[in-house]
Amino acid sequence: MYAKIRITGTMEVKTGMHIGGSSAFAAIGAVDAPVVKDTRTNLPMVPGSSLKGKMRALLAKEYNTELAKKPDDDAPCLTRLFGCAKGVPVRRSRVLVSDMFLMNEDELRGQGLQSLTEIKFENTINRATAVANPRQIERVIRGSLFGMDIMYEAEDGKEKEILEDMSVLAEGFRLVQYDYLGGNGSRGYGKVIFHDLKAEAVVGSVADEILAECNGILRDAAGC
Repeated sequence: MYAKIRITGTMEVKTGMHIGGSSAFAAIGAVDAPVVKDTRTNLPMVPGSSLKGKMRALLAKEYNTELAKKPDDDAPCLTRLFGCAKGVPVRRSRVLVSDMFLMNEDELRGQGLQSLTEIKFENTINRATAVANPRQIERVIRGSLFGMDIMYEAEDGKEKEILEDMSVLAEGFRLVQYDYLGGNGSRGYGKVIFHDLKAEAVVGSVADEILAECNGILRDAAGC
């Protein structure tokens, strides 16, 4: 059996979120730390690498029995799912996480919002000299919804591993919801929650009972 399972859902931003973009060509007086944006629409986006990297980092804390200096040294359940460059042959990642784009622009603008990001002013004070160091940080506003599209590749002859991998993915979603996405989480940024997680076979065939169990696992992880 060779199959691809698509996992879809919605990620809701609960507190202002900052995933940094480039400010290399910022004009004088521009925001110090802008968020990453979709070049075509100039609307905030969430890179797939940000979600995938955060999930793997949190899962490593849970599943690794000792400190792994490199991701290739993670627990077998993680290297099987996310890939591993150590050894021959190299193991490819079974999960592909796409970039996420804003879904509810019209709804947010209908609430009177002129901008879909906000500027948060922060300041640090040198305790010895009392000199201030103010800065401006751009954040995605709370209530923003991003569409999630993840592809999981089921390997031939390893059907029983689908549920094990799906349980690890679901735990990753749960951990992110109890942590934060992006930067400055210790200051309240980046609280997110996942809704309507759903798995469906889009390439090949997967037994109905396996898909039903996958969806049950994902439902239990959403909305924590």
